[in-house]
Amino acid sequence: MSSEEQQDADEDIRYFVRIGQTDLDGTKTVERALAELDGVGRRVARVIADDSGVDRSATIGRLDDDDIESVKEAVDGFTEHAPEWLANRRNDFYSGETRHITGNDLGLTRDQDINRMRMIRSYKGIRHERGQKVRGQRTKSTGRTEGTIGVNVEAIKEEQAAEEAAEGGEE
Repeated sequence: MSSEEQQDADEDIRYFVRIGQTDLDGTKTVERALAELDGVGRRVARVIADDSGVDRSATIGRLDDDDIESVKEAVDGFTEHAPEWLANRRNDFYSGETRHITGNDLGLTRDQDINRMRMIRSYKGIRHERGQKVRGQRTKSTGRTEGTIGVNVEAIKEEQAAEEAAEGGEE
């Protein structure tokens, strides 16, 4: 490939593709770029690419506007095409329906869930309030936030040397 062809190929690419309130890297493949969205992993990105009819190994910055629109529609209407078990919000607490949340909405929904658990004083809500581990992990030896607890060997050696020097001077 000559330098002119390389420049022409570089001019055709969009370096940022906006999907769902997020700028995606236009130099990556469709599957990898979609996986950068919050709430979209590798498997969901593959399903979205297949639903939109776009080659998942194509560079997302080189796609036509129509292809990008079909990807956006596939992201927005993911629960209509995908199986229910693949959605990240099944049987929503407030609406009872199955949804797939992406982008900034995912963080907001998570915060609302945590606040609801705090308000009803559930076990998990209390653990969140105290800043402790929530999902049953061990806490005896991990998750300590209060400085170092281990033994500082150098400080002990310095103290012993100082004591020996003090005892040697007294005798």
